[in-house]
Amino acid sequence: MNYWTELSIEYANQRSYLDDLFQVYPTIPEGIRDINKDHWSNIEKAFKKKNNEALIKELLKLNLFPIKDSYIAYLKRDASSIE
Repeated sequence: MNYWTELSIEYANQRSYLDDLFQVYPTIPEGIRDINKDHWSNIEKAFKKKNNEALIKELLKLNLFPIKDSYIAYLKRDASSIE
């Protein structure tokens, strides 16, 4: 095995690996985002009713969609594509 790959695997198995990783790549660089309570309530209602179409439409209203996918930009541009 490559020397550098071995070192990487050894380092990844150490207990401090994730802490060290989060220092380099913070998971929340701008801090915690606030979501409008009314908007979040609509998201929860659509989820509980299992209304996927309404859920997607409500999630698309967020500044940052919770899942990274190439279709998100398409869905935002063409709302009829959700149906």
